[in-house]
Amino acid sequence: MADLQSIKNRYGIIGNFPVLNRALEKAIQVAPTDISVLVIGESGVGKEFIPKIIHSESRRKHQPYIVVNCGAIPEGTIDSELFGHEKGAFTGATSTRKGYFEVADGGTIFLDEVGELPLQTQVRLLRVLESGEFMKVGSSQVQKTNVRIVAATNVNMMKAITDGRFREDLYYRLNTVQIDMPPLRERKGDIHLLFRKFAIDFAEKYRMPELKLSDDAVSYLENYSFPGNVRQLRNLVEQMTVVEQNREVNSVKLAEYIPMNANLPAVVQKSNSGNSGSDFSSEREIMYKILFDMRSDINDLKSLTSELIKNRGNSDLSSQEKNLINRIYTPEAQTSNPNSLLYFENNHQNEVHHPTIISDDDNHHYNDVEDIEIEEAKPESLSLQNNEKDLIIKALEKHKGRRNKAADELGISQRTLYRKIKQYNLED
Repeated sequence: MADLQSIKNRYGIIGNFPVLNRALEKAIQVAPTDISVLVIGESGVGKEFIPKIIHSESRRKHQPYIVVNCGAIPEGTIDSELFGHEKGAFTGATSTRKGYFEVADGGTIFLDEVGELPLQTQVRLLRVLESGEFMKVGSSQVQKTNVRIVAATNVNMMKAITDGRFREDLYYRLNTVQIDMPPLRERKGDIHLLFRKFAIDFAEKYRMPELKLSDDAVSYLENYSFPGNVRQLRNLVEQMTVVEQNREVNSVKLAEYIPMNANLPAVVQKSNSGNSGSDFSSEREIMYKILFDMRSDINDLKSLTSELIKNRGNSDLSSQEKNLINRIYTPEAQTSNPNSLLYFENNHQNEVHHPTIISDDDNHHYNDVEDIEIEEAKPESLSLQNNEKDLIIKALEKHKGRRNKAADELGISQRTLYRKIKQYNLED
């Protein structure tokens, strides 16, 4: 069994924080066994090192090691990716394909972002963990596999179980041994060491002088919360290595790159309702409900004003009512943009309409006003796609591109967010 320092040297792991050392020691201890391991930690803490260590120190080290990002594979194809499919199993399945569990037979599979797996796939994974059996998509033949599974997540698994997003029995199967990776903000003594290591690496890579930190800069970094953890620190050092002319970095210069007040958490209002039998099973249905209600209110308002004009006449209308009617029925208010809540559907686009304009002339009456037909709101005209796209863009901008935070803000899974980003071509 390799000692802790040799493992750190082999994988370039910097730091002596006790929780980090304990995580590495547990990985070394469980490596010779076939026990399942669940790695818990925030995004960017280096969870990917644990399965590499476990695989390299196990009897399976000469067999395949496959990394699967469960959050990046579309929900409709993840079963095929993991377990394979038969020819003709679905549209586009022109040939039989092996899945990762078949390819990695005898080796190790690292399931990153395992908390994003759909429930149907969780059932299949549970069967593999319990009996080593699986079936390809579109096949009825049971196949065997001998695979060691290491999983990782940044999701609060107990909350996911409570919310019905993750199976409790699968969680306990995966979590035979749990390894916790500490966030960088708790490793204050390691921050300067990591900075120096990254500074040396990037100075060599870009053939530039190495960055140095002043004492106040070291203190500044140690008091920064690093929401992006080690990944954020590494990107910071790389950026400063290339951009900065002065190789001595102080706290004032650091504040230009990572202001202390730039990482305050956003306040998000969440419903306290725990009713799983809600009338709305998804955010799409909730948006439909809101838009339908608003369109219905506008149609009611138009109907009301039409009745006022026909039954009461100008002499009985107040100036406030006149302004309201003019605002609704004048061409300026009849927008052609279907995304607008002032849009009033009219399929007879070629007909000429003469809107009624109410003036302040008390001698004018409205006995000849023709009937105004009020059409029901139709789902096709709601342009939900545009509204959904705008919400996703705003959430990504708010959280500076951090997709896990944006997904939490929108109340959807990261898998759904990745799919929507591809659907609306928002990769850039």
